Amino acid sequence: MASKATTVDEQIQILKSRGMVIADELKAKEILLDIGYYRLGFYWNCFECDDKHNLKEGTKFEDVVSLYYLDVDLRELLLKYIYRIEVHFRTQIVYLVSNEHPNSPTWFVDSKVVAAGYITNFHKFYTDDFKRNNKPIDKHHKKYINDKYAPAWKTIEFMTFGASLKLFRCLKDEPLKQKIALSYNLRSLKVFDNFIQSVVYVRNMCSHGGVLFDLSQPLGINKIPGNNYLFSNRHSLDASIKAIRYLLAQISKNKENDLKDKLDELLRQHHDNDPIKHVIETKIGYKL
Repeated sequence: MASKATTVDEQIQILKSRGMVIADELKAKEILLDIGYYRLGFYWNCFECDDKHNLKEGTKFEDVVSLYYLDVDLRELLLKYIYRIEVHFRTQIVYLVSNEHPNSPTWFVDSKVVAAGYITNFHKFYTDDFKRNNKPIDKHHKKYINDKYAPAWKTIEFMTFGASLKLFRCLKDEPLKQKIALSYNLRSLKVFDNFIQSVVYVRNMCSHGGVLFDLSQPLGINKIPGNNYLFSNRHSLDASIKAIRYLLAQISKNKENDLKDKLDELLRQHHDNDPIKHVIETKIGYKL
């Protein structure tokens, strides 16, 4: 049977009974009513010392809140640069495949180009709502009333990152897929797929408010070319960030430098806070 709901005053008492140091209870209540007891629990979880949810001695409520806002800042920062990779990846698919098949503007439903299973299910994506909600697509069909689909350069523009990756995987022409991977100086399709999948995973976590600091990549990150992207734990957020940085560097070295500098600045703000520093180094995998 699930536990019953608790008031914010009861939540304060529960936290104190588990060893939480709360210097300003009025402020703590305000924060609990703003962020929520359950969501903040994701952030004091790493300070627990047993299976009864007791906390390590000296655990401060303000440190838990600092970790929460660090996570928020990380999501906002990474999303900005992941979007650059998402747009570039989508552009490579549209440009290279469309020019390889210039007489098939809707090649994404052409059985010579894309796997049959993808084509069979495409109508589930290309719905009336999809057409209505995306003005260029809606405009296209009003002008060309006999077209079942808008051409690739219009349609794929409105695909999610994950949907673009799925389309890429369903391309039949392996040398063409290789050409897309080479846009990022990667000869191995397996490694390229691993990197893009890892970025999609982080992007989805960021977009849906997932907890980042203890993120664990299900498949792990493959070795990244060069000596600037070393990591100790291939499942850690640090490894994912290194993959993001590598892909970004192939698009714009300046953008990669911007991300690295802003990330360093964000994380080093907590250099003198031992509990947060410990989380950054052991959970994220970033060495301050």
